[in-house]
Amino acid sequence: MSDRFSNKSFVSVIVPCRNETRFIRRCLDSLISQDYPKEQIEILVIDGMSEDGTRDIVKEYSERYSFVKVIDNPEKIVPTAMNLGIQSANGDIIIRMDAHARYEKDYISKCVKYLTESDADNVGGIWVTLPGRERHLVAESIALALSHPFGIGNAHYRTGSKEPKYVDTVPFGCYKREVFEKIGLFDEDLVRNQDDEFNLRLIKNGGKILLVPDIVSYYYSRDSLSKVWKMFFQYGYFKPLVALKVSGVLTWRQVVPALLVGSLLGSLLLSFIFKPFFWMFLSIFSLYGIVNLGISFHIVMKKGWKIFFMLPIVFSTVHFSYGIGYLKGIFDFILFKKHKKKKIQDVPLTR
Repeated sequence: MSDRFSNKSFVSVIVPCRNETRFIRRCLDSLISQDYPKEQIEILVIDGMSEDGTRDIVKEYSERYSFVKVIDNPEKIVPTAMNLGIQSANGDIIIRMDAHARYEKDYISKCVKYLTESDADNVGGIWVTLPGRERHLVAESIALALSHPFGIGNAHYRTGSKEPKYVDTVPFGCYKREVFEKIGLFDEDLVRNQDDEFNLRLIKNGGKILLVPDIVSYYYSRDSLSKVWKMFFQYGYFKPLVALKVSGVLTWRQVVPALLVGSLLGSLLLSFIFKPFFWMFLSIFSLYGIVNLGISFHIVMKKGWKIFFMLPIVFSTVHFSYGIGYLKGIFDFILFKKHKKKKIQDVPLTR
């Protein structure tokens, strides 16, 4: 390891947080249990003015552990939380972590190791998706759908990788501090998808992002279809703004749901003018249904039949909410420049 980045490097962990009473203890317990030297770490919980008791829990931890600190985030959104954390951080290495997850005890030490031994500017690991509620049919189906390529495309951090590889983005990235000095902070226009925009900006400036399968976190997925709909609608909604900011589409997996929804909607509307378009609509809808059912059948052959009727619904919820959100984002940001006319406020929570 280099002299600068080693197990003696001071690491700042930034945890954006808002209304996370169900999960914040699991997160903080996993961070406190890290095998990285405690005297070389600080955990900055950036709280978005939580109203559900989360602040009291975090305060309890900060009183017990001197390296856990709380910083207020009046704007309540993740990019402002990240920027407040970065500006307050003392570390040569900065890791963004999520309050809705827990981490293997060697997460930080492995991030530092690979950041040191590679030429990467950002290192992250795989994201194991767990049900947001135990022994719950809908929650289990959601977790499976969000771990399958049909549900979320070729996002390797979700679907897994057999060996380290350079990618377009990782969750909970571990960055060299000079990255922020070189390309700036997180874009506060992006209530969602700010990591995607930052990482693509990093790549465009010559940076590299390394996915390491030995680095493991466990993310608790949403536990209802309504929460999944809201979450993926938001992800889709802000993707056109990300594309506008970085002057291009990040990856094609992110536009496929919008193409599906757009082709269905377009062919249905055109069928009122020219009837053959209705057959196009039926063909697209039927093809999607057949593929959805076929992949769901393949999954339940391994995971059990109890989820067969729920899994296709979850896949459809993910795809159509994202696609509709993406199309609305095109209108609001690309056509009407909403982000230039007024400050974008946080959207409703999806916990």
